[in-house]
Amino acid sequence: MESEPVAFGVLGPVTAERGGAALALRGPRHRAVLARLILARRQVVPVAVLAADLWEEPGPGAVGALRTFVGDLRRALEPDRPPRAPAGLLVTQGPGYALRAAREAVDAWRFESAVGAAARLSPERALERLGAALGLWRGEPYAEFADAAWCRGERQRLAELRLRAVELQAEARLGAGLAAEAVPDLEAHLADHPWREEAWRLLALALYRTGRQADALGLLRRARAALAEGLGLDPGPRLRRLEADILAQHPRLDAPAEPAAAAARLWARTAAAYDRTVAPTARARLESTVGLLRSLALTGGGGLEAAREHRAAAVAAAEELGDPELLAEVVGAFDVPALWTRSDDPRLAGRIVAAAERALGALPDDPAHAPARCRLLATVAVELRGTRSARGARAAREAEEIARRLDDPALLAFALNGVFLQSCGRAGLAPRRDLVGAELITLAARHGLVNFEVLGHLIRMQARAGLGDLRAADAHAAAADRLAERHERPLAAVFTEWYGALRLAAAGEHERAEAAYLAAAAGLAGAGMPGVSEGLLPLALLCLRLGRGAAPGAGRAADFGPYRPWAEPLLLFEAGRGAEAGAALRAQPEPPADLMYEALCCLGAAAALRLGDPEALRAAQARLRPAAGQLAGAGSGLVVLGPVDRWLAGIAEALGPRGSRGSAGHPGG
Repeated sequence: MESEPVAFGVLGPVTAERGGAALALRGPRHRAVLARLILARRQVVPVAVLAADLWEEPGPGAVGALRTFVGDLRRALEPDRPPRAPAGLLVTQGPGYALRAAREAVDAWRFESAVGAAARLSPERALERLGAALGLWRGEPYAEFADAAWCRGERQRLAELRLRAVELQAEARLGAGLAAEAVPDLEAHLADHPWREEAWRLLALALYRTGRQADALGLLRRARAALAEGLGLDPGPRLRRLEADILAQHPRLDAPAEPAAAAARLWARTAAAYDRTVAPTARARLESTVGLLRSLALTGGGGLEAAREHRAAAVAAAEELGDPELLAEVVGAFDVPALWTRSDDPRLAGRIVAAAERALGALPDDPAHAPARCRLLATVAVELRGTRSARGARAAREAEEIARRLDDPALLAFALNGVFLQSCGRAGLAPRRDLVGAELITLAARHGLVNFEVLGHLIRMQARAGLGDLRAADAHAAAADRLAERHERPLAAVFTEWYGALRLAAAGEHERAEAAYLAAAAGLAGAGMPGVSEGLLPLALLCLRLGRGAAPGAGRAADFGPYRPWAEPLLLFEAGRGAEAGAALRAQPEPPADLMYEALCCLGAAAALRLGDPEALRAAQARLRPAAGQLAGAGSGLVVLGPVDRWLAGIAEALGPRGSRGSAGHPGG
């Protein structure tokens, strides 16, 4: 029978135990070797490094002594290992030794994982996880090696992580509606660590939420004095904002109306009651399902993917019932705001459009059914985004006309979403999209349509960026973030983060922009939006390099997804394969009718400039001319390639008397 694994402890004196029984680690040098190997996190520590860490001046016998220590430790850690069998835990590898402990076998590693996970959990689960993690501490980390230079940095890192865990625990208590329980621990925490601004903020908020407004303001004054006297600093922006919010008694400071656990219990009870009460065959179940799918889609990630999958099933079920009015309701009720102009699932979109058209054909064309017809037409416009189908634009116009005639704000917001998505058929349409966004913001704010208010700000963020008005774009990005945070709409942050990378690129901060694009791509990975994510990072980095006058720099193996036809000529040209690059350029289709239209036109222009292809240059010139005065690609809210005017000037120069030979340069910088 296999023996139990060894558990290691460094959050206090260094220990090793199996099944709760401590293992004999012999002398302090043995413990030091073990501690040093734990600190290396499964990596090999060369013998020379071990010797230098254990002795100030390693003598000629140091290596032999280390071998003895390692042998003793192996016997303690793996007492049942047969003679001459290779060690499985404390192994010899290359020039040194490594401890191949599992991640859960070391208390410090478990603690670090718990703290990292807590930020992504509900307050109740975070409290449970953090309580267990803080319970792992038995004293100072690596306690008996406090003076050793080799563990000083790790001791400091773990101590800082523990302070952060205490503050996360307090934050979770506040999130769970347990402000009174947070106060005493925060007071003790601050007594030992008076320079922690986050601790001051959390304690002041906890006092405010327990009805002690005067105490909260007094605490913030104490914080100001302590920071000024001790560090010569003024309070940071979060402390200053909290003080202003307390003086104004801002609603954002109020405690959650109900802890998440109670909300979960309420959900479970309501769902159970629904199951008992509503007949399985009732149309109410199908109608309720669509409402639930709408809410699920707004959560992003797996929720958005599940909503797409189940939406198809809901439409199929409605069609099976043979009721055109029910079909119209199920198809048209999924009025989830859509910002990106390329479908996440073109096949599903086609099925939805077909079902909507069947419902439109079956419904009477009379005033009583006008709202349903409006929703169906708006659905057709939304689902045909990114295509060049004339039906999409026509459906958007018809839906808008009906919604305005009915004077229905919710219908008009949905119809305007379709109008926006159908306004990308050529370059230079940012002003039109900006007007749609402005109307959406006004309409949605007046009638409490939060989802469409967020959409309006995101549309204007894109449009103002495309028009080169980056200050206004910044303001709309910030407004979208505020609304999304307040109303738990996580998908908005995906687009504002990408806009932040665009903003750095537009400002010429290329290194920071590249780092921001990589971070934004990581955030997009789990958002459930393949229509946005496929090929986007390679495209953004390619645009960034072209925009600053650099070579494309991306290998042909990069996954450009749907953008491959526009990247391919540039990559082939850079690889010295001019003939193939020219063939790829000539095979380039017109860019899709989406928000990347201008960016892809610029990529085509960049390849044509390098290859000296007059026909491709004239095509790019004709496509880009309507966007004169705008910022190329920035209307996407994701990428930027410099002013359109520079591209037009570069094309005009290349097409002039000396331009027939082309140019290896480009005007994007």
